Amino acid sequence: MQSLIAQPLAPALTLNFDGVGNGFSGPAGTFTVAGAPPDTNGSVGPNHYVQIVNTDFAVFDKSGAALFGPVPINTLWTGFGGDCETNNDGDPVVKYDNMADRWVIAQPSFSTTPYLECVAVSTSADPTGSYNRYSFSNTDFPDYPKIGVWPDAYYASFNFFTSASGTFSGGEVCAYDRASMLAGQPATQQCFNVGTSFGGLLPADLDGGRQPPAGSPNYVVSLGAADGQLAFWQFHVDWATPANTTLTGPTTLTTAAFTLPCNDTGGTCVAQSGTTQRL
Repeated sequence: MQSLIAQPLAPALTLNFDGVGNGFSGPAGTFTVAGAPPDTNGSVGPNHYVQIVNTDFAVFDKSGAALFGPVPINTLWTGFGGDCETNNDGDPVVKYDNMADRWVIAQPSFSTTPYLECVAVSTSADPTGSYNRYSFSNTDFPDYPKIGVWPDAYYASFNFFTSASGTFSGGEVCAYDRASMLAGQPATQQCFNVGTSFGGLLPADLDGGRQPPAGSPNYVVSLGAADGQLAFWQFHVDWATPANTTLTGPTTLTTAAFTLPCNDTGGTCVAQSGTTQRL
């Protein structure tokens, strides 16, 4: 006789509601589809869910009722001036900072130069309230931004492309001065480019209540240089003495074999029910 350990069941669905998308209407009106891919992002806090699609965002309560939006993302920079206020280019990110009970919303400005990463940090736990606004300059076209929340910084990653030829110029990772941004003070960034062998970088993101050891670096991960590999870097930021800031790596991790979808072409190959449109 051999015992069989049953696999855990998926958790039961507790809530299902329509988010931002085609036909969605909220307090500010009806959402207009800007294009594809939709660049969907969402983050949840104790009392709210914030969702961004394309170039608009909306705020919901935990029952699924729309409280705010949909409105263009660049309305967060109204009165800020410059291209963060003028441009609404999409490719956004929203994160809930559990340690500070704040919200972080970001999108790049790339339809005009200089290229910017526009970052807004809420001044309270209310995502419908006011924000501290920032713009960080980039040397190249900042595509595919991702953000990780960490105790010593907000870490952002990009795929950089040259403005003249559109040639991939490397994976870029930056640290933004989180403490200053939470306080509404002037903030700086510190950045590294890891070269053209790596892209699609992902900085570590802290979602739970258990913090890493004091002084722990942020871990940045990418697909490795060869199949069946991951690469990671340790990003240690020193705001007091920026010359001491380091990005160490890459360290290679060998994984079980895996196959990338769509043959790693970036195309659409995943079937959906009820439509011929593939993901």
